[in-house]
Amino acid sequence: MKIEVLGTGCAKCTQLEKDVRKALAELGVAADVSKVQDIKKIMAYKVMFTPALVIDGEVKIAGRLPRKDELHKYLKGE
Repeated sequence: MKIEVLGTGCAKCTQLEKDVRKALAELGVAADVSKVQDIKKIMAYKVMFTPALVIDGEVKIAGRLPRKDELHKYLKGE
């Protein structure tokens, strides 16, 4: 699984990355996590508001932090 956290470095963007890494550890799921701060790459996903969560090339959440249960659902592939 490839996970990208889109954001320019704001507090919520940093928090989303931490939340994703923590959730992966809790679930025991292996994934390649990267942070994308390049505005051109973010715009390529047609994301207008950050933070955003992209899993395997698909934008799952944009413009807000997900609830823990919501994040777990996405990371489990549900």
